[in-house]
Amino acid sequence: MIRALAHPSRLLILDELLRNGERCVCELTQVVGSEISTVSRHLAVLRSAGLVADEKRGLKVFYRLKCPEVGDLFRATELAAGAIGRDMARAYAQAVPGES
Repeated sequence: MIRALAHPSRLLILDELLRNGERCVCELTQVVGSEISTVSRHLAVLRSAGLVADEKRGLKVFYRLKCPEVGDLFRATELAAGAIGRDMARAYAQAVPGES
């Protein structure tokens, strides 16, 4: 699962599905800014990791989150990044007095 999350385009796809719900591949290509074949490969990785599920309707394939807990992971990462940033700013302020 961690490997599936290790690519920025896959994170964009998951974020889009978290925010807006089910999407077809054509909509996700606009979000990612890549060709359908590239986005489909990313979706295959996410599907095999158990993070998304797909459903074919006519000629289109729609994807939805299968693991909504990804949102919790995103929030935890955001909180950790904020804490790390604050710690770095404090360390810099201590190392270089008068600069902030």
